[in-house]
Amino acid sequence: MTRQGMGALLAGAMVTMLTACGGGGGGGGGFLPLAAAPAPAPAPAAAPAPAAQATDPDIVNTTTVAGRCANPRSGSADVAGTLLDEKRWVRSWTNDTYLWYDEVPTLSSANYTTPIDYFAVLKTSALTSSGKPKDRFHFTYDTAAYQGLSSNGQEIGYGIRFAYLSSVPPRDVRVAYVEPGSPAASAGVTRGMRLRTVDGIDVTNGSNVDGLNAGLAPQKVGEVHQLGLRRLDGSDVALSFTATTITSSAVMNVKTIPTASGNVGYLQFNQHSVAAESQLMDAMAALRDAAVSDLVLDMRYNGGGLLGIASEVASMIAPGNSTTGQTFERLIYNRKNPFGTSAAASRVPFYATAQYGPRSGTPLPRLNLPRVLVLAGGDTCSASESVVNGLRGIGVNVALVGGATCGKPYGFYPQDNCGTTYFTIQFQGVNAQGQGDYGDGFAPTCSVADDFSHALGDPAEARLSAALSLRQTGVCPTPATALVAASAGTATGIGLSPDQAVLGPRAPWLDNRIVLPADRGL
Repeated sequence: MTRQGMGALLAGAMVTMLTACGGGGGGGGGFLPLAAAPAPAPAPAAAPAPAAQATDPDIVNTTTVAGRCANPRSGSADVAGTLLDEKRWVRSWTNDTYLWYDEVPTLSSANYTTPIDYFAVLKTSALTSSGKPKDRFHFTYDTAAYQGLSSNGQEIGYGIRFAYLSSVPPRDVRVAYVEPGSPAASAGVTRGMRLRTVDGIDVTNGSNVDGLNAGLAPQKVGEVHQLGLRRLDGSDVALSFTATTITSSAVMNVKTIPTASGNVGYLQFNQHSVAAESQLMDAMAALRDAAVSDLVLDMRYNGGGLLGIASEVASMIAPGNSTTGQTFERLIYNRKNPFGTSAAASRVPFYATAQYGPRSGTPLPRLNLPRVLVLAGGDTCSASESVVNGLRGIGVNVALVGGATCGKPYGFYPQDNCGTTYFTIQFQGVNAQGQGDYGDGFAPTCSVADDFSHALGDPAEARLSAALSLRQTGVCPTPATALVAASAGTATGIGLSPDQAVLGPRAPWLDNRIVLPADRGL
């Protein structure tokens, strides 16, 4: 995203983003805005050669150009400067802190109109083993807008989380879940409903992409939009929604499922936020008191958040003796160690007590389980992947049911300069065994497509049903209830398999690996 803010949905490109605040970030599910049919992709150009660091005139001492702005902000520490100063700051800061700084191409700042345009190309062109860009998480954000989003933990909308099975014609957009107490919940919107129209525009084949995106991602409280939805029984309903401020629920659908071999706990975990801490503690305590012998942790729509919350989740699941004194995640920087981080400060432990909210210092409830079943997919990102990786690092058996996770083992410290906050990868997270190379995501133990015909938490829902069967038999079933979509195109025309449907636009603070100063020993 650019400094135009969250509302600037790109109609012709796949947008993936991750953010962080107060220390670091590293992943989260991106979004696919609705798009027109893609044009044929041009032949790829040859990658520029890596920068000759010593001869690049745009690389200077970062402190000499920091805060020197073409348009200084009133009331800030900005001083009068030039666009060249801003572009040289971007290049020099990248050279200092980027994880792969020696893979950045040599590109003259004179060829780019703005520092944002210049920043967009200052990244590695290397690919993962599957052919994806190694760095597909590079972006910028308007500083004022970002600070507002990350501090209040809210977003504007109706309380509907849409899943995009296809974002190009013929589009297929379903309700993934609804926030409790939201306008959508009050209107009777439920999981599985198919979006048919937005303000009268046909979703499946309509050409007014801007109109579709405007209705799906309102930018101001009070905006009114009409959504046409098709229920699971085939009937249609037209609903008018007024956009309001939505506070997302971190934990939902906590329940105990009785089975012949013991009680199984289930909880839907949507985000690693400060608010999640108390909700998770209550949920885990209730499941502990119900004497669950296994846990199904549903993180299929969890883009991430606080890395410390991920550590707490892992601690509440694992046997206590396996986490004592162990590293949950260690952060690895480039060989310059640009932030002067000590070994102790680069280590996030398995926390035994609450770290953030009103219960800070309170011992965490523990399930003491040697294994856990995680429902996952393409929106399982960043801090959520850290839960999986961290538990595996201490020998907990983690089975993934659903689709491959998004593959974001990286993070960054967001940095403001002249009103734009820049996000460039600056560290990689590894577990206690030094494992962290999952740029293509974690492969599922059982591949099961998302099932929009059942509510989340329903034992008949395909992924949960498969997890329960796997637990009982040790064998992956072939779930008859899974909704198998046709090949779903992305905005770049690349097909998505059914397990790769992704959530629609949401606030960037919901798609993070965030490391706070306290987690770094600062």
